[in-house]
Formats: sequence, C-alpha cells, structure tokens
Amino acid sequence: MNENVKIFAGYILICLLWGSTWLFIKMGLDSLSPMFSAGIRFILASGFIYTFMKFNKIKLVLNKTAYILYVLIALFSFGVPFYLVYWAESHISSGLASVLFAVFPFFVFIISPLMIRGEKFDLFKLAGIILGFGGILIIFSENINFDLADDFQAMVAVVISALVQGFVAVTIKKYGKELHPLSMNFIPTLLGGVLLIMVAFLVEDYTALIFDSNAIISLLYLGLFGTVFTFTTYYWLLQRINVVILSLSAFITPIVALLLGWLILDEQFSTSDLLGASFVLSGIVMANIAGLIKYYRSRLKVKRA
Repeated sequence: MNENVKIFAGYILICLLWGSTWLFIKMGLDSLSPMFSAGIRFILASGFIYTFMKFNKIKLVLNKTAYILYVLIALFSFGVPFYLVYWAESHISSGLASVLFAVFPFFVFIISPLMIRGEKFDLFKLAGIILGFGGILIIFSENINFDLADDFQAMVAVVISALVQGFVAVTIKKYGKELHPLSMNFIPTLLGGVLLIMVAFLVEDYTALIFDSNAIISLLYLGLFGTVFTFTTYYWLLQRINVVILSLSAFITPIVALLLGWLILDEQFSTSDLLGASFVLSGIVMANIAGLIKYYRSRLKVKRA
C-alpha cells in the first residue's frame, strides 16, 4: 500500500476511534469511577501491547532517550492530563471542557517551531486552527456556561492538560523517530495506568465499583481500540507527518462523537452542529493548503519531465 494512503487511513482511523471512545466511556462510568476506569483501561492496553510485541518479535527499546520518553509520556500524556481533565469535568460541563481542550493545536503550533529545527510559523496552519477552533465554539456554544469565580481552577486545569499534551507531542516528534510505536506505547500505558489507579484509591470511592457487562465491554474497547490502536497509530503518524496537522485531529473527534451519538443514542444533531462541523472541515483544508500546493507542483513537474 502506498505510504500516503497509509497515512490518510491512519489519520481517519484515530479520528474515528477517538471519536467513538466517548460512547464507551459513558457506558463504563455507570459502573466504574472515572480515574479507576482510566487506570484499568491503560493497564489492559499495556497487556495487549505486550502480546502484540511478543507475537511480532518486536524488542522493547531500552536506552537513555527511550527511558526519558517513556517516563515523559507516562506522566504527561496518560497520567497528569487525564487526572486534570477528569477532575475538571467534575466541576465544569463536558462542553466547556471540550472547548478549552481545543486550544491543544494552538499550543502545538507555538511549541513546534521553538523545538523542531526547520519548523516555521505557517499562516495557513494558523488560519486553519482558528477556523477549526471557531467550529468547536459553535458546536458547544449552548454548553458553555460557567462562573469564573467558581470554575476558574477547573478551566485552568483543562488548559494545562492541553499545554502538557502539546509539549509531549512535539517532544515525541523530535526525539521519538527511532522508537517503534508499540515500544513507545507499552511502558507509558503501564506506568500511567498504575499511577491513575493509585490516585483513584486515594480520591475515589472504590467500594462502589461494579464490574458488570457494560464495564467489561467499555474497558476492553477502550483498552484495545481506544488506546492500543489509536496511540500506536498516532505515534506512527508523528514520525511521518507534520505535528501541527496531526494535532488538528483534536477538532475532528468531537464531530465523530456527535455523529455517533446521533446514529446510536438518538441524540439531536442541530444546525449549529452542522455549521460548526463545516468550520472544522474548512480549517483542516486551510491548514493543509501549503502542503497541497507543494504536492501538486511536484506532480506537475513530474508530468512535464
């Protein structure tokens, strides 16, 4: 299969799978507490990854750079950001949290030129991010109600989560080129899962946990599809495409979640949702204009030759 086709398929895959995780998170939270559910999800994912690595004879990379990345990803991709978002959503609406986390591409846009040689501030990408963010604002406009005095800390927690995730994404892009995506995913999911479960036992009521069929289905789906396939594909894409373009997938996943809610849960899909989705898709196109122009110019040169 052509490399460009694989990249496109991988991008669509992470958008679809991450968009679907909201349904299964909602299913599991009827039986399990948020932090405990996230921790078990990542520990299950690490078991799946270990099995895949053994079956495919993929060796775990163990060197100084790998150790640093493993700890960094465990703490600042799985541990701290998930804790901040889950804690914040106990104080503010999920719609407001979604809008606040949508600043993630802005942070990637700012950080990547500072850390990666040759990366520049691209006005097309910035315009695309602004359009996409505007689309998210439109989609969740009816859900953005807050009291700044009461909700300020929770709002800051979500923004910090987005900042941390942006920093980690750029760091992986810069230093993770030699690591196999499965290797990059194994130790961080294990450590992140253990960390979240430890925190869960400190701050959540573990006596109320119920391991019914909904909980098991939720955990298995989130562990395998929502973590193993998504993060492994995400790390694979980070090694091949621009990190800012990849970060725009954060705008697409809420749209996928809305569509699945409409199709499966019979939730309302409003005019503002359609308008917001059109802004997001326009932003994706805008951010890719420079790359598309470069691609078609190279194809034109090949045809003339």
